[in-house]
Amino acid sequence: MAAVRAEVLIPRSLHSDIPTYVEFCNQAGEVARAWWLDFNGNPVCYGDISPGKHLRMNTYVTHPWVFRNAVNDAKLLVNLEDVYFPEPPVDEDGETVFRQVVITSPVYSLKDYCSMLIRKLVKEGDFKKLEIAESLKEDLKEAPSLEQELRQLNAAHNAKC
Repeated sequence: MAAVRAEVLIPRSLHSDIPTYVEFCNQAGEVARAWWLDFNGNPVCYGDISPGKHLRMNTYVTHPWVFRNAVNDAKLLVNLEDVYFPEPPVDEDGETVFRQVVITSPVYSLKDYCSMLIRKLVKEGDFKKLEIAESLKEDLKEAPSLEQELRQLNAAHNAKC
């Protein structure tokens, strides 16, 4: 019997057949960095969006987007999801519209929030001097990473399949 190989599905752009128009609205209260995932799943930066501001973008239906805090790379949500896949540009009346897409902060765990604050206030070389558990010192060394989170998304998707 032949072995069945699970296909690794990476969030990535598929094709550029159906153009669409989005307006990313930053309601996160922090500067959001926009990342388009290219045809290989590699993140491509499209700039920063200040709190309360927006970014209009011409994109395509199969082109995914993710957002991160521009200062510490912490994950932000887009329409309450980790990854945004644009919708067709036509509304229910058949009119072409810019789709409003809302960027927000997730509810971070207390541990994650404290880790972000410590990383902001303490130099990385001084983590070992903190009077906290060794496991927490190790966790502090693992700052948020877009590439790592994309790998986790892939693993979670593959686990569902």
